[in-house]
Amino acid sequence: DTTNYPNPTGFIKELHDLNAHFCISIWSNPDKNSAIGKEYVSKNLYISDSKWLDYFNPLTRKAYWNTLNQNLFSHGVDSWWMDATEPENDALHGTKTYLGLGDFYRLTYPLFVSRAVYEGQRKTTSAKRVCILTRSAFAGQQRYGTINWSGDIDGTWDSFRRQIVAGLDYTITGMPYWTTDIGGFFRPGKAQYTDKGYHELLIRWYQWGAFNPIFRIHGYQSETEPWRYGETVEYNMRKMLNLRYRLIPYIYSDAWQITHNGSTMMRPLVMDFNGDSAALNQQFEYMFGKSFLVAPVTKPDVSEWSVYLPKATSWYNFWTGKQFKGGQTISAAAPLDRIPLFVKAGSIVPLGKFLQYAGQKSADTLEVRIYRGANGNFDLYEDEGNNYDYEKGNYTIIPFIWNERHKTLVIGDRQRIYPGYLKKRVFNVVFVNEFGGTGIAVSKTGKHVLYFGKQIKIQMK
Repeated sequence: DTTNYPNPTGFIKELHDLNAHFCISIWSNPDKNSAIGKEYVSKNLYISDSKWLDYFNPLTRKAYWNTLNQNLFSHGVDSWWMDATEPENDALHGTKTYLGLGDFYRLTYPLFVSRAVYEGQRKTTSAKRVCILTRSAFAGQQRYGTINWSGDIDGTWDSFRRQIVAGLDYTITGMPYWTTDIGGFFRPGKAQYTDKGYHELLIRWYQWGAFNPIFRIHGYQSETEPWRYGETVEYNMRKMLNLRYRLIPYIYSDAWQITHNGSTMMRPLVMDFNGDSAALNQQFEYMFGKSFLVAPVTKPDVSEWSVYLPKATSWYNFWTGKQFKGGQTISAAAPLDRIPLFVKAGSIVPLGKFLQYAGQKSADTLEVRIYRGANGNFDLYEDEGNNYDYEKGNYTIIPFIWNERHKTLVIGDRQRIYPGYLKKRVFNVVFVNEFGGTGIAVSKTGKHVLYFGKQIKIQMK
């Protein structure tokens, strides 16, 4: 669209200068009558008697990436929103693809679409990580830098509850990055901006979204900026945004566990408490990483929420610091601005500074919360942030080990280096209780520790 976007490179640069990334929505079936489509037709790259490209053909995958690179990626596009990669309406039924019968290969179509973009971008540059948001997937697709979202869903309480179960079912398959349209894709029209009932749903959905692997909001014919919904919604969204940003050191380190060890960020309780029958019956509770127990509020007009705390460990209320024995159901305070959130004893949770965007401030100072009651460890992972040099070993890991019996915290030797790594760190070590280390605020208590990459041993008094 040269009329509205005469200088796409300059336009995207302006967004980058505002510290934003640019994700573009694309479909995988160019119109056969378009200039691009006609070129594909001339090379016989469509599935016969179909409007869908034959991504099973290596030549198609190469040609498709060349189109994206020439028209989009070369101008600075950062990530891809690839819709309708199923393809829609079972369009491969009765067709013949490059590999064989469409009825046999149809479910693998999104795998090959994602492969086309991933392999093309990786061959083009290693300076920008592939990020693909796509509606459909097939087993093994996680290797192609994909995030799946759950499609066009209704903005209702019932739909919200179904999303929690869907996300847990999906991520346990081994595909770790999943997301949903917070507030629903289909919303109550213009009434969404004034409807207090919908606002409550939106707030609760947003709270839960902060503990999804990918945190995003989207809606059909909607302006989803928080301030469009009034002060109450804006306040609650800001609170969760602040928490999400403070948790970046924890989340990014957990993402490394996914990449390096095949872990999962959004964890059904069966993954960590498979010997606890009561835990297995909790349909909507789950672990976010290995430390956080998330219990989203899934009904309107409540101020308290029943939470089952799995046995074999004790738990801390994230908001109050109060400790509870596991193996019991408690009534947790759940005012509109609070999602029930508990931290497992033995957890070590790093929190960063308040940010407006990732990388805004140096990570030289971190708050490190220690949840006593069991032995624990945590590997703080860091790298350059947006390239593939970590595959060459360019990253750092700082190990934290808590010994409950001896009441000691060991911050181990820094492992590896990367260009620009932080040589001097300040860790504010906080032992969580009801008087400190709670909620989103930066803790005023704690022990400030200077760290230069060599092992430090801290004895709790």
